[in-house]
Amino acid sequence: MKTTLLALAGALPAALTLSFCLVTNAVAHGPQTIQPGELWPDDRGQHIQAHGGGIIKYGDAYYWFGEDRTRGLPRDKRYVACYSSTDLAHWTFRRQVVALAPPDNLGRGFILERPKVFYNALSNKFVMYAHIDDRQYKYASVAVLTCDKIDGDYQYVKSFRPLNHESRDIGQFIDDDGTAYLIFEDRPFGFRIAKLAPDYMSIEKEMCLIPQHMEGGALVHYKGLYYAIGSALTGWNPNPNRFATATNLAGPWSEFKNIANPETKTYGAQSTMMLKVVGTKTTTVIFMGDMWHPQMQWDSRYLWMPLEIGDGKLWLNKPAPWTLDVKTGEAVVQK
Repeated sequence: MKTTLLALAGALPAALTLSFCLVTNAVAHGPQTIQPGELWPDDRGQHIQAHGGGIIKYGDAYYWFGEDRTRGLPRDKRYVACYSSTDLAHWTFRRQVVALAPPDNLGRGFILERPKVFYNALSNKFVMYAHIDDRQYKYASVAVLTCDKIDGDYQYVKSFRPLNHESRDIGQFIDDDGTAYLIFEDRPFGFRIAKLAPDYMSIEKEMCLIPQHMEGGALVHYKGLYYAIGSALTGWNPNPNRFATATNLAGPWSEFKNIANPETKTYGAQSTMMLKVVGTKTTTVIFMGDMWHPQMQWDSRYLWMPLEIGDGKLWLNKPAPWTLDVKTGEAVVQK
């Protein structure tokens, strides 16, 4: 069998050989290693283009949506790509689910960032939220797109300012009871957490305003506490991400503390999501961050690491190769 597999790998086109070897290695040796900050090939052998992204689990698979910054894409549209995985390490490119021309008279150079997808069981639709803006960042709104299929062609529905507040960076949060929330940066007030309406097409109510000048907002609920992470307003430049805790989404929230040694500037990454993987043996919370390369956005990398979390503490260790068993929830970081 091993000889047959090696022969087949040698017959594959060069672009597919790397991904083929990753898959066969995983079959033979268990969970595939995640390497923070390195090129992350999909099933085609191409670096994953899911920047500023979010993940939902649907059925037995995880779906990762993010900004498609592939080099050479036409500049008159903005693009979102979708990938799927059953182990959070090997990712299959599904398709480009958004190729959006400028809506609402925004014009060339408009912004479409940080796409996040929710599944609405009432409508049986997938609802995507994204930060939409003009090139001067004055529009400061969210775009809403919908689709009947998780990896289908998402159609633009509308844009608006949630709760009539400015909205730039957005994040998503689905609580343990299935309630869906939007996180959005409302400059100059801070970042807000808002509950989505039953159909997810609008905001039902505000849960709280966290009065910190932060973006890249992310939330997780872990053992009775809510943990919120945010990044300082330094544009493309990394900074020390910080966290706070609360027993209720409405607050009060604790003071913010660093998630890593501040001199590391979060190891060059900016938060986009915290993903909770509940297994049969334990629960792992993954820090998902973007390592932006503003002059070569197609080469921007990802920093994913299991967090040390619990009892009001949260810590991001120095990036290192690691593996995850999504069935048991066990993460193992290589020493």
